[in-house]
Amino acid sequence: MSKTIVHVDMDAFFAAVEVRDNPELKGKPVIIGADPLSSRGVVSTCSYEARKFGVHSAQPIAQAKKLCPHGIFLKGDMEKYTLVSKDLMVIFDEFSPLVEPLSIDEAFLDMTGCEHFYKDLYEIGVKIKARIKDKLQLTASVGIAPNKFLAKLASEKEKPDGLTLVKEPLAFLDSIPLKKMWGVGPSTYSKLISLGIEDIPSLRETPLDTLVKSLGKQGYQLYRLSRGIDNRAVEAADQNKSIGNEETFLIDIEGEKIHQALLQLTDKTARRLRKQELKCRTVTVKMRLPDFTTFEKSHTLDEATSDTDILFEEVKKLAKTYKGPFRLLGVSLSNFSSIETLNLFESEEEKSKLWETIDSLQNKGFDIKKATILDTEPGKHD
Repeated sequence: MSKTIVHVDMDAFFAAVEVRDNPELKGKPVIIGADPLSSRGVVSTCSYEARKFGVHSAQPIAQAKKLCPHGIFLKGDMEKYTLVSKDLMVIFDEFSPLVEPLSIDEAFLDMTGCEHFYKDLYEIGVKIKARIKDKLQLTASVGIAPNKFLAKLASEKEKPDGLTLVKEPLAFLDSIPLKKMWGVGPSTYSKLISLGIEDIPSLRETPLDTLVKSLGKQGYQLYRLSRGIDNRAVEAADQNKSIGNEETFLIDIEGEKIHQALLQLTDKTARRLRKQELKCRTVTVKMRLPDFTTFEKSHTLDEATSDTDILFEEVKKLAKTYKGPFRLLGVSLSNFSSIETLNLFESEEEKSKLWETIDSLQNKGFDIKKATILDTEPGKHD
């Protein structure tokens, strides 16, 4: 292998932590999420015992209740899961200086150059899993491959508590269902089927011009992935190139709800930016239609900022030409800088203190968002 990339994915993380802390839950269908009587709440995650009933993440909680009426429904404790996640990241740092967290319970590790410390590549996975089990009393599934795309697929191959080493990329890919490939959602899958492409081998055999003609840029991406090609580097946490938030809606939204959702996403993302003491120049809005067609529009500002008002103005401009309805919206910020050009009419110190105050109030539970929503509507404030 030219590179050794490891993907570690915890097994049913939230549910597993609850079972670990309450052994009476072991072997039972544990479901973490909203109140099961809620009409709009969703499942955050669930134990593998619950999955046997058809329960899965992002499923409406009411549906989960129908499928598994005797399940144990828990609201969950994000503070506790975050603390466990911090311990998990410390473990990853013991194995590699290059760790790229993807979420609270998974990460890529670049082990290139570290192979000589182990008997073979398989032992790398064994050691990581054993360390997690010993320190956290939790299980993880591990994939080891020459790149991130293959490593992530490999970690999903033998869940839970799995370990998959990809020695022959094409042979491995041919064992994976087409729907499991990155970028193959329901809409893309239907287009591929219409082209007579039903699996990864047939995708690989399809001429590039045919894929590009039908799928555009995505066709080129799938052409490369079907050959196991992925040149992305593992990026350490402090090298991440963007900060973002997105939301998938149970019911497609339109009209004023789009405005409100974008404002809340912008506010949440800007707060994360300020927490890391960063400014940004590039604003990106992600929009997904009911048929899963997805658009992204970006704009780069002349000056770096962390000001929610300025960022939201850009978000509104980017989203203006798309009327919806939308099933997903997202806002991300990139092109970071730690220096912000001074505004002519107010000092940087004054501006910084203003947002520090706002962030502090929101952290204490004060709902600034509602006030901000009113303030952005002409004629509705004094």
